[in-house]
Formats: sequence, C-alpha cells, structure tokens
Amino acid sequence: MSIVTPKDLGYFFPAEWYPHTATWLSWPHKEESWPGKIETIYKPYCHFIKEVSEGEMVYINVVDEKMRTLATSHLQNAGVNLSKIKFFLYPTNDAWCRDHGPAFLINPKAEQQKVIVDWGYNAWGNKYPPYDLDDVIPSLIGKSYNIPVYHPGIVMEGGSVDFNGKGTIITTTACLLNKNRNPHLTQKEIENYLYNYYGAEQILWLGDGIVGDDTDGHIDDITRFVNEDTVVTVIEDDANDDNYHLLKENLDTLQTLRLLSGKQLNIVELPMPAAVEYEGQRLPASYANFYIANNVVAVPTYRDKNDDKALSILSSCFPDRKVVGIDSTDIIWGLGSWHCLSQQEPAV
Repeated sequence: MSIVTPKDLGYFFPAEWYPHTATWLSWPHKEESWPGKIETIYKPYCHFIKEVSEGEMVYINVVDEKMRTLATSHLQNAGVNLSKIKFFLYPTNDAWCRDHGPAFLINPKAEQQKVIVDWGYNAWGNKYPPYDLDDVIPSLIGKSYNIPVYHPGIVMEGGSVDFNGKGTIITTTACLLNKNRNPHLTQKEIENYLYNYYGAEQILWLGDGIVGDDTDGHIDDITRFVNEDTVVTVIEDDANDDNYHLLKENLDTLQTLRLLSGKQLNIVELPMPAAVEYEGQRLPASYANFYIANNVVAVPTYRDKNDDKALSILSSCFPDRKVVGIDSTDIIWGLGSWHCLSQQEPAV
C-alpha cells in the first residue's frame, strides 16, 4: 500500500514572508550551549521577541512553571506586550526551534488547511545528546492543535532548507548528504522526501557551509530567498579568510542554477562580518541568519563595520518590512542566531 504524503493532498511549505499566525520559540535554558554566557543572551533574545511580537503572536515552549515565570520576568523587563505571548509547557533539551520545531504545511483549499510534518531530529548528527525531548515537539504541538502530523521517518532540520514558496527548495550537500544524518539514503531518495513532505517541485544544491557551523553547513547561514526569484548570499572579501573560497564557490554555483521557469536567480551579495571568535573558537557569524516576521526582518549584528552595510542591503530586499539589527555577539556563542532559534507558523 502506498503512503499518502502531504504533497499528494496539495499541501506545501510556504515561504517565510508568507503571513504568519505566530512564531514558535523554545526558551533557552541549556547552559552547555552558552557555557559561561547564558545570562547574557536573555536581553537580546527578549529584544528579538519584542520586535516579532509587534506583528504576530509568539508561542514559547517552556520546561515547567518555574521557567514560565522566569521567562515572563525577562519579557516584562524588556517591555514586551505579554498579551502577544503564549507559553506551552513542552519540555525541550535546547533552544534551536528552527530544527526541532514543527514544519507547518498549508493547503488553503483543503477542509483541514494546516498540517505538521515531524521530521526526525538527532541534534546535527548526534553531536549534542540528549535530544529526545526536542525530537517530539512537533507531535506535541500537532496533538494540542488536533491536526494531522506526518512522520517521514528521516532526519531533517529546518535550518538546512530554504523555500521560495513556489516549489523550489535550496539546500547544501554538506548537510543533507552527510553520513551522520541519513546514511542509508541517496541524494535522489532524499530529494523525493523533500518533494513529498514539503510539497516541492525542485531542489537546488549548494556545497559547503561556513567555518564554525556545527550543523555541517546549514543553508540559513549562507543563502536565503528574499522573494520567489531572488536570493541573498554571503561573500567574503578577504582572500586569506577561511570562508573566502567556499563562499566564492557557492556564488559561482548560484550563477549556474535555474528556477522551474528556466529563469536565472537574481543574486544579491551580502558581506560577512569579520571573524567572531570566543575562547579561541571561530563562531558561525553571518548576516544571512535573519528571520522574516510579519512586520519585521530581524537581522543578527556583531558590532562590526559591516553591520550597517548588511542592514542597508536587506532593507532594499524587504521594502514592506522594518529591517532591524539585533546584537548577536553573545547569542552566536551558542553557534546560531535568530533564524536558528525561531520557526514560523503560517496563517491560512
């Protein structure tokens, strides 16, 4: 008996700029993700929530009532309108909701307009166990919503894929073909899962991710759709920087790719910040890890000379939204920023 997939039923994963019902987050609490620094992240994290919540609800997974109280206190101190916040008592291992949160697909013509795909999650190739609590978050949310939840049965992370909302997904071979994810699957088999469980028609492949990225090359640190036929992609001007050649290679590849229509991608180049290091470790600081909310585009900044340039470029890409830089110098010690921390729930 063949399995009926979301694509068979007309569901698809909309682009991030599609209207949201809410943004999902998992409150940060794992000290090992920000060793010696976790207290410093709550101020910028709440700044992010304040900006996003001005245009939509923010749903936050918390471990227990004690964490809800702590989170509420931080949010109040940041001047967040608490009527725009809703807490869910769903315990998590870590904060990276892009990767462990629900993938919402929609079909506006169906009786059931929204479904969830619960991909397998193994903390980027079993790097940071335990992750059993994170792995079941999408199913818990589906149960509380009383909507169907699909289980493809393979590992997939939200940060490894980006969408134009018109059938195209962009991703990297470095991550999706890594043997620590789905070693039993070929590239073609992985593509079929993406088609069937994201409702896509085309997969565009880039190569490597940036230095310091412990996810093995998530696309959301290098190349992002900003409309259906335009991407921004980060480039490194310093030929001596470790990112120089791999980002040039990605740019070269992007120039050869074509959309379903046969059209070449519009490519907007985004600078990289100077190397951000902490305790001798190169961190995956990138302006591409922005999050597109209903009213705002939240962009990570790094107290760097290129911050303003990146914000200006992204402002021109999103004329209908406020583009705001939020300091990620401490957040990035956790090896991710605003996009990694958030997952959108589309409105239907």
